[in-house]
Amino acid sequence: MFSLSDLGWNDRFQAHFDTLETPPLLPARVASEFRGGYQLFAECGVVHAQLAGKLRYEAGQRDDLPVVGDWVAFAPFGDNDGLIHAVLPRRSAFTRKAAGVAHVAQIVAANLDLVFLVMALNQDFNLRRLERYLVLAWESGAEPVVLLTKADLAEDLDSRIQEAAALAGFAQVLVTSNLTGEGIDPVRAMITPGRTAGLLGSSGAGKSTLINRMLGGDLLATGGIREADGRGRHTTTRRELHALPGGGLILDTPGMRELGLWDGASGLKAAFADVEALAETCRFRDCAHAAEPGCAVQAAIDDGTLSPDRRDSYRKLLREQAHHARQQDAHLQRDRQQEIKRISKSLKQHYRDR
Repeated sequence: MFSLSDLGWNDRFQAHFDTLETPPLLPARVASEFRGGYQLFAECGVVHAQLAGKLRYEAGQRDDLPVVGDWVAFAPFGDNDGLIHAVLPRRSAFTRKAAGVAHVAQIVAANLDLVFLVMALNQDFNLRRLERYLVLAWESGAEPVVLLTKADLAEDLDSRIQEAAALAGFAQVLVTSNLTGEGIDPVRAMITPGRTAGLLGSSGAGKSTLINRMLGGDLLATGGIREADGRGRHTTTRRELHALPGGGLILDTPGMRELGLWDGASGLKAAFADVEALAETCRFRDCAHAAEPGCAVQAAIDDGTLSPDRRDSYRKLLREQAHHARQQDAHLQRDRQQEIKRISKSLKQHYRDR
């Protein structure tokens, strides 16, 4: 049994739920997705649900279907079974470009309050990847928190904390050790009843071990890392919400090796607020921050207040975001052309049949 308020239900979701005109429905939170259905958390307990045919048919794209963290409206039937009729509008969504060459968005999780960006303090430590995570997290609408794990394995702990903090900007930086338990309590204290936190990071960063500590037992499978390169194995195979003792929800995710930007415009501004502030004082509005005269970004690099690696990362992500915008425009244009062809074909058929 679950309390809706402990699951994150609020007046905003209630207002959307009240507008539904389908048969008597109940609200629930998507806890996990598996082949052939979903697992939901509802007031009546854990529900195994499938999509109603109308919802599946009317979904214009994959994003219109439920993802982990979504609030849905379902009709119960049988013993703890249900049929999902609607997905309530999302309050936040962590979105990336789907892996592969197709230009498709993938929503990793919905309605998160916090996003813990997990990075181990061993060979997994990668500032450029952290910058990318921060862009995606700020873009999602959730509050990002940089979570540095495996403090017991850090060769120069203070230096690495300072490097991460320099990039984090307004995001809080926490340090933990799953071996000693150091720093676990402050992480747990942030996930109060009604709040949902997601753990995002590479395989082997310690996400599942951290969740096990907060759940109070070895409920999730964990795996070691290769000593040669610090790479972890995918012990988590799907995204799944877990209800924590005392309230609050936490989302475990498989390690993500591809973190393509989907949009990222506002996320870039937040994650690179220092570079953006410098760029506003450049002599030319279209400054590329390379070798232009009067470039404030280059001046900051010259006097040592800005790392050239951070400037290069900013420019790379800007190019990626611009490429996405061009691809999206081309995709929309193709959709419009296909719709015109469909309408034209329909009209021709109509006049032939007259």
